[in-house]
Amino acid sequence: MQIDSDVQFSRLDIAFSHFLSERTCFQQQQKIEFEKLCARLSNQQSEGHSCLLVNESEQLLLQASGLLLDKNNSALIMENNRLYLQRYWHYENRLAIQIKNLLTRTVFVEGLDLLISRYFIDLIDEIDWQREAVKKAVAQSFCMITGGPGTGKTSTVVKMLAILQELSEYPLHIALAAPTGKAAMRLQQSLIQNKNSLPCSEYIKKQIPETVSTLHYLLGAQRNSPFFKHNSQLPLVYDLVVVDEASMVDLALMSKLVDALKPEARLILLGDKDQLSSVESGAILADLTASLPEHSYALKKSYRFQGEIKALADAVNMQSVDKAWQLLERGGNNIGLLKTDIINSMVDGYDNYLKCVNNKSELTEIFDAFNDFQVLCSNRKGERGVISINDRFEKQLLKENKVWLSGQWYIGRPVIVMENSPSVSLYNGDVGICLWDQEANKLAAFFLPADGGIKKVSIGRMPANETVFAMTIHKSQGSEFNECLCVLADKMNPVLSKELLYTAITRAKQKLRMICEYSIFSQAVQQKVARNSGLCEKLIAENTE
Repeated sequence: MQIDSDVQFSRLDIAFSHFLSERTCFQQQQKIEFEKLCARLSNQQSEGHSCLLVNESEQLLLQASGLLLDKNNSALIMENNRLYLQRYWHYENRLAIQIKNLLTRTVFVEGLDLLISRYFIDLIDEIDWQREAVKKAVAQSFCMITGGPGTGKTSTVVKMLAILQELSEYPLHIALAAPTGKAAMRLQQSLIQNKNSLPCSEYIKKQIPETVSTLHYLLGAQRNSPFFKHNSQLPLVYDLVVVDEASMVDLALMSKLVDALKPEARLILLGDKDQLSSVESGAILADLTASLPEHSYALKKSYRFQGEIKALADAVNMQSVDKAWQLLERGGNNIGLLKTDIINSMVDGYDNYLKCVNNKSELTEIFDAFNDFQVLCSNRKGERGVISINDRFEKQLLKENKVWLSGQWYIGRPVIVMENSPSVSLYNGDVGICLWDQEANKLAAFFLPADGGIKKVSIGRMPANETVFAMTIHKSQGSEFNECLCVLADKMNPVLSKELLYTAITRAKQKLRMICEYSIFSQAVQQKVARNSGLCEKLIAENTE
């Protein structure tokens, strides 16, 4: 049965809707309407929404289908005006219940004021947002510390961990995690730097871990299974879990994480609520901060993210189109519109990286050179998309004899992993570089895990991957680069939004260039992402019982 709709449904959407409609007693016209509804639900879920909002007539149609009788066994669940796939209703409901359990636990704190005074210098003329956040969050089992780049989220949580260790009668068992390997590595580097300057004993410093893992590794990802080793039946052993880049965590993963906490554990989420939400369903950090303001602490002063890039990020975040475009058009040392050819600019941008590869420099030096420059695209497809730009750039490198292509794999090819693969401990978003393996006398992909070692994976064992001279802005979350070239599509599309632009801009530490037209840029700034979810409503209701 063909579904007539303005929405471009996938084959999965259509097959799913047909499968369900065949299990109803509807006549032909009702079946068509029911299939449209189910296809929209499937499509909305793939677009990042947890549920589909349905009107009164659609609710009556759903109730008449006979498929909503059992919440445990039905594929569909309707709650008020929200229609869910059963699995995502379970994730959302379970997360709300578990968060409530965290909120109801009282933590007694004695001697906090003296400790706070030791860790934070009193400011006379301004509010110390870090101090205020720690002072309140220490007494809570669940808290969120948010802020843009350079606001000191990591330094704040390091001080908080030290204070909690000093207040505790026994050494706390702490886990530090992030959604991707790159985000985990950044957190680990920042922790090590900040820990050394803490005003506490060496004993306390030693109780703060320096190893950061990915969330999948922490929970115990299992091969060919959506389930983790750790869950409510086999919880994590940690007294405290800290998760960085929490805006990247989707509904399913956050639900499974909170489910795996032991009953008395604390949870601290760090992140920038103005960034893009997760690629998968949900906008968890945004929902949590909106519904639980008394557990959310925003750091408002940036200590290293200043100047033109910050001004542009702030203008985009405030949806001030004219101000943002004027900053780009006027340009400066740090921001501006790219007037030259994108491929030639990439040749210049990656020149030092390719020299390091050809000179057989140390692996860390090669990775550092690669992270100096990155092309970020709004979309995967199209002339300005990731696929096209990577292909054109590789051909240009071959033409200039800067790489030697003999197939998909070649020395110097940077790759990004596109799926979770626990069998080789690689996960979606991990970035590696193809180099010659002297020991095996063949090509291999090399990675720098968060634990500080070197990971080598033979080409034959690599999970699905893509060349990553250019990557999507979504995939860049959790990363920072000295210089970024941001490329927007030449046509408006649903991906473009102010959150996407803000995320791209805040990936650049020193320099940002953009390729875009005013018409597309202005529409993107004015388009704000809004994901359908019932989490806020459930949390507010749960929190006021």
